[in-house]
Amino acid sequence: MDEKKKKRMLDDELLDNVVGGVKMTVANPNAGYINCREGPGTSYSVGYSLNNGKTVRTTGRTVYNDNDGYTWSELDDGYWAASSLLE
Repeated sequence: MDEKKKKRMLDDELLDNVVGGVKMTVANPNAGYINCREGPGTSYSVGYSLNNGKTVRTTGRTVYNDNDGYTWSELDDGYWAASSLLE
């Protein structure tokens, strides 16, 4: 299996919250944008960036990543964003 597919696969044990999706707004006070990644963690490649004020829809699925210390929210397009940068 190639590396990209491995990164996209999530171990069910990592899933700590599954609820209905919700619209969220990008709000990064430091950089003014967020990076949307191919998986829940900073070790995953950046797929694209979104500027502050952009509205996104999440799936309601979140994962806490022990390696980077962030909780990540899955977006409806399958990419992931740091939950603390969405409101």
